[in-house]
Amino acid sequence: MKDRLRSLLESLMLTPGLSGHEDRVRRLIARDLADLPLKLRTDTLGNLIATLEGDAGAPSVMLFAHTDQLGFIVRKVEANGLIRIERLGGIPEKALPAQAVLFCVGEGKDVRGVIANKSHHATPAEEKYKVTPYAELFIDVGAESAEDVRRLGIAIGTPVVYDPRIIHLNENRVIGTSVDDRAGCAVVMEVARQLAQGGPRPTVHFVFAVLEEFNLRGAMVAAQSINPDIAIQLDLALNADTPDMAHRGEVALGGGPAISLYSFHGRGTLNGTIPHPALPHLFSQTAKDEGIPLQRTAHTGALTDSSYVQLVNEGVACIDVCFPCRYTHTALEMCDLRDLEGLTKLLVSAIRRINPSFSLDRDLYT
Repeated sequence: MKDRLRSLLESLMLTPGLSGHEDRVRRLIARDLADLPLKLRTDTLGNLIATLEGDAGAPSVMLFAHTDQLGFIVRKVEANGLIRIERLGGIPEKALPAQAVLFCVGEGKDVRGVIANKSHHATPAEEKYKVTPYAELFIDVGAESAEDVRRLGIAIGTPVVYDPRIIHLNENRVIGTSVDDRAGCAVVMEVARQLAQGGPRPTVHFVFAVLEEFNLRGAMVAAQSINPDIAIQLDLALNADTPDMAHRGEVALGGGPAISLYSFHGRGTLNGTIPHPALPHLFSQTAKDEGIPLQRTAHTGALTDSSYVQLVNEGVACIDVCFPCRYTHTALEMCDLRDLEGLTKLLVSAIRRINPSFSLDRDLYT
């Protein structure tokens, strides 16, 4: 399983898909799932929904991860061919200068560039520790004029992402672009493959969602159509095993999957997720019975699609189930394949336990 997860993850990470422009990623996933007994459809926003029929008497499940990544949109092309950008998503400005980027013009036509960084030899002391706002940055694609840029297919509105790459650091750890949330997508794909092999299961809707990094509404639209009883979101858990993050909790890379007991954005959007009590109980008991290490996280400052999915129709029982991740929203995020393997095993085992007797009565768990 680990080798398959590694292969899936590599393909997904090397496929660009800025928020609102996820179609290449969606097509890749659809091709991989085509041999499974799934009913596939794509909605107007671009969400890929793959339904696996199961026990109609059991609560239905929506298992989802987002296909999009953060990045930029071309805002202006200067007369000398340098390009200004608008950021899309939670881009860390201090990590931008000297990064390689990719202009997503079209498959086989994409253009590489670099976010300019002022020559160190010309940087005065007062600038050396200054973070340059993204609006003041520019990208160099080697063009000498605006006309050169236009001939490359780059125009206002062209999507830009970190230059896709993946580096295998050792047997288990991977670093590169868009681990958030292509790692989640890889796990959903593997869970679909295992559940499709047979055995007890509820009806499961595997959703590969769009627009998470932009406005967290893609998965909500899918949920409105599906109307699931339970929704399980796969996304990252902030690591706490490096010196700069030790105060954030106890999640360690390689320590196994995690469940989120509390999330709250706290900046601008007053939203978050407190899971339905049946679901932490389900995952904790499954992990115990199956001998799967399970970590726990509670955090502020981050938000996932589940915060809006939980509000669909009369309410959906939601939980975020996570893989530990380091260096989030930078051009080089890190995950551990052992955590993805454990997450897959946990999800397959837990979902199989959702049968007609599985209750969402809150009083049974509180």
